[in-house]
Amino acid sequence: MLITSPHNPRISKLQDLYTTRGRKKSGLFLMEGPHLLEVLLTAGIAPREVYFQPELLQRTVKGRVLLERLVHKAGLSDDQLIEVSERVMGVLSDAQTAQGVVSVLPLETFSPTRLYAKRLPAHRPVLLILDNLADPGNMGTILRTALAADVHAVLLTANCVDCYNPKVLRSAAGAHVALPIETDLTWETIAEEVASHCAGNPRVLLAEAGSPHVYYEQDLVTPFALIIGNEAQGPSSEARALATLTISIPLANDVESLNAAMAAGIILYEAVRQRR
Repeated sequence: MLITSPHNPRISKLQDLYTTRGRKKSGLFLMEGPHLLEVLLTAGIAPREVYFQPELLQRTVKGRVLLERLVHKAGLSDDQLIEVSERVMGVLSDAQTAQGVVSVLPLETFSPTRLYAKRLPAHRPVLLILDNLADPGNMGTILRTALAADVHAVLLTANCVDCYNPKVLRSAAGAHVALPIETDLTWETIAEEVASHCAGNPRVLLAEAGSPHVYYEQDLVTPFALIIGNEAQGPSSEARALATLTISIPLANDVESLNAAMAAGIILYEAVRQRR
């Protein structure tokens, strides 16, 4: 199949998936770019549909390899693999420069239940809670770091940015494929999950600049939850109520705070260091 008109009904429906409302209504989302599609195919996940533009893919070695894989080895039917013109790909792309391929997947593809079942057993002491995080770039970077640091799961409060936002997906660089992410949670549910994770003895560390308790002085090997608050407003009142201790990262030269993604990475990798 070849689509050359940006006004094609299929293309119009796909554009709706760049909105949170459109994703929730359809139960679908988009992943753009060769790297993310390679991650999916390597994980044995076949997208519902793949829209591709051959000339754009052929501009790079990786793109040419992916194109060969798509056409001859991915096992996608003609209905799943749809060629589009450069003009249509430009309309479909959310990136600054169109990358030549957009995949369509059901939201249930990355359901936490599925990902928990697929994971190999391991000691994963960190349960990461993102409290009303607003910036897509921060969210994606934290998810990528959380996967690399092998956290147990990431819990998102109801007011967090949508984890299927295209900018989140790009920044996460494929983390959604293997990292359990639970979304739109109430604080009551979060408290229950913390209690279960910590075997009935909740330890909830809240990252907050100025706390007298330094992060590397804490036990980060025994199961605990870590809360990272909103970039501008800081932790919510509910986060403070759940926390058992605030922790900080030492800052010099009158620096008030660190970027949320940077702070999360520092603390998560101290937990990795302590485990090893």
